Amino acid sequence: MDWTLEVVIVPVRDLEAAITFYRDRVGFDLDHDTRNEHMHIAQLTPRGSGCSIVVGDLPSQKAMAPGSLHGVQLVVADAAVAREELVGRGVECSEIQVIDERDGGTFFGFSDPDGNSWAVQQLKARADKPLIPHEARGRFGEGVEL
Repeated sequence: MDWTLEVVIVPVRDLEAAITFYRDRVGFDLDHDTRNEHMHIAQLTPRGSGCSIVVGDLPSQKAMAPGSLHGVQLVVADAAVAREELVGRGVECSEIQVIDERDGGTFFGFSDPDGNSWAVQQLKARADKPLIPHEARGRFGEGVEL
C-alpha cells in the first residue's frame, strides 16, 4: 500500500497575509481559496510538489498556535538559486550551510510572518530526476483549478 503525504496544515494568524506570503513571496501556486459563512481556507502547492499546505480557520487549524510549525523541509536542485529567488522576493533567509559535502547536505531556512519555519535542502539529483516528471505537471498541477 502506498502512503502519500499530500497536505500539511500551517497555523497562521492572518489568512490573507499568509496567502500573500506563500503565493507572492515564496512562489507557491494558489490551488484554491474557499470561503463561506462557516470557514475560510486556502491550499497552496510548491511548484513540482505532490504535497500542499493549507491555511485557514477550520477546527484542526485552530488547534495549533500560529507560528508553531517547525522543521518542514522543502527540497530544491540548487540552494543558491532558490535562496536568491526568495531573497529577491523579499523573504528573509538564513545563510546557506553545508553540513555534509555529499548531495543532500546543503541547507538554508526561512520563516513566514507568523514564525512557522522552513528548511530548504539542496538535492542536486532533483534537477535530473524530479519526483513529479515535468511533462506530468502541466496535466496535473500548474494552473489546474480544484
